[in-house]
Amino acid sequence: MDYKIKLDKEKLQKELTPLEYNVCLNHGTEPSFQNEFWDNKRKGIYLCKCCKTPLFESSAKYDSGTGWPSYFQPIAKDRIEYVTDRSYGMTRTEVRCAACGSHLGHVFPDGPAPTGERYCINSASLEFVEE
Repeated sequence: MDYKIKLDKEKLQKELTPLEYNVCLNHGTEPSFQNEFWDNKRKGIYLCKCCKTPLFESSAKYDSGTGWPSYFQPIAKDRIEYVTDRSYGMTRTEVRCAACGSHLGHVFPDGPAPTGERYCINSASLEFVEE
């Protein structure tokens, strides 16, 4: 897929922490319960760390018990790219920022109403703007 925003990997390597870079550009995963937003309860918007596209609203965030920030829906479905991930001997749906291709996390069909979806997202791939 050709992304609308072409990421400058050299620039991002200077701007992001090693963990943020690994998660966003190498499809890494941060530790559960040891990340910035897993228990954030403030009102605001979560943006893509790499391109600043608004992705999730705090009103869609809930405590999934997983130790990662979880949302039952993105701001708009077209802001997310869905990719089949067959790593680690399982099949999951990876979610990426549709604007720049940055890895966000995965979506699972075990979330709450109204969507039944759980977007399990790495804090390292997000930036939070408080209302």
